[in-house]
Amino acid sequence: MHNAEIAMIGLGVMGKSLALNLVDHGFQVAGFDLNSDNVARAQQEAATLAAMPGKGRFLAAANLTELLAQLATPRVIALSVPAGAVVDQVTDELLAAGLQPEDIVIDTGNSLWTDTEVRERRYQGKLRFFSTAVSGGEAGARHGPSLMASGDPSAWQYVKPMWHAIAAKVDADGMPVGPFDDGEACAAYLGPAGAGHYVKMVHNGIEYADMQLICEVYHYLSEVLAMPAADIGQVFARWNQGVLNSYLMEISADILQTRDPETDRPFVEVVLDKAGQKGTGLWTAVNSLQEGTPAPTIAQAVFARAMSSQKTQRITAASLFKAQAKSASVPDREAVLDDLHDALYCAKLAVYAQGFDLLKTTSERQGWQLDFAAIAKIWRAGCIIRAIFLQQVTAAYQQNPALENLLFAEHFRTELAERATGWRSAVANAALQGVPMPGIGSALSYFDALRCAVLPANLLQAQRDYFGSHTYSRTDQPEADKFHLTWNATPRVQQAQ
Repeated sequence: MHNAEIAMIGLGVMGKSLALNLVDHGFQVAGFDLNSDNVARAQQEAATLAAMPGKGRFLAAANLTELLAQLATPRVIALSVPAGAVVDQVTDELLAAGLQPEDIVIDTGNSLWTDTEVRERRYQGKLRFFSTAVSGGEAGARHGPSLMASGDPSAWQYVKPMWHAIAAKVDADGMPVGPFDDGEACAAYLGPAGAGHYVKMVHNGIEYADMQLICEVYHYLSEVLAMPAADIGQVFARWNQGVLNSYLMEISADILQTRDPETDRPFVEVVLDKAGQKGTGLWTAVNSLQEGTPAPTIAQAVFARAMSSQKTQRITAASLFKAQAKSASVPDREAVLDDLHDALYCAKLAVYAQGFDLLKTTSERQGWQLDFAAIAKIWRAGCIIRAIFLQQVTAAYQQNPALENLLFAEHFRTELAERATGWRSAVANAALQGVPMPGIGSALSYFDALRCAVLPANLLQAQRDYFGSHTYSRTDQPEADKFHLTWNATPRVQQAQ
């Protein structure tokens, strides 16, 4: 048979969308799913495409043996299955069905990056295990995602034409264009096994924080200025025309202006305030702690979701702690909006700085040599955190690939200098009004700590030496030299009588 160029195993939301995207761009795609309803939906939608000129075909397979028989060699099989043991199970079943050492298996799910490293070693010599993290949700997978590939470089040569064809595209100015327009593809080979899934993990950590920042501004406008949801949506839509232009700002504006079809109330007001999570933000926060690379705003975004789940406790606390806010005169609405705009933008910059710093730390430790400009490029379209200022992030790393911290780039230094006052005012006023801003506030603390040449860790290290003899370094000696003070034999400052 040998008609298909790639196979897709798992035809749920993401797998079906990727398969149809490939068909849309003229590729022959074989497909398999244990759920016959998923297969039928894929067949039905692909049949509509096949009637158009220049489209590929979708070939459903009844089992894995039939699937492999439909593929040209080396066989390329993409997995769109849940992360974890299922990936190994399906890969082992493919081996049992006749997979050969030159064949390529691509994990497109949200696997933990260390699992991907283990899998590449496990399947060495049996097949070429490859990974491609996908961002953009269902719409992105169907019409143009951001693709973060890693693994065997030879496998990339087979996958590259397909991934470049189906990925989101941007023009020379970094603006998204249509899926069939000429443009730069938001797909890149990032390095050895695990690198792509690691970059996607950090992407998701940034996504958690970015969403939280927007929610905090919505909360302040709703609680302090008593603005209706639709009015806040209009403000967000206006902000989306400038430096805050992003996918998350765009959909937030749309959500806030949507009415519930059942009650005609603002839709956001009928949604229960308990947020879910699938773990990638948590993985990023934990990894930042393990690496000793601060990403406090990402961690606070995870904590904020955890706090939201404690609904019963929050209701009790709300009844126990009244009038916590400082009374104030009616605020100047436009001044407040300006401050919140700048606070949101500055906090967003700090979040990206935290994410790229974490990428830098792990890249150096793993020897990946990640290209940060390339990463910023493929995040400009297709993915959830796509934003207009990623063009400036790309330029910053192109100008200085060894940039120590994103905020040190001249463009962002200027932006922070112009907008930091509004950032501080927004955080201060939120505290006075009793409105939580864990994300925006932690981002400001990160920035202030970053710009402190001397932090109070000198006292902290003295405390550690006092109770645990953990030693300390001195400012007047080489840092590598360690000292311990015999505290009970050291004279103290005498108090004046």
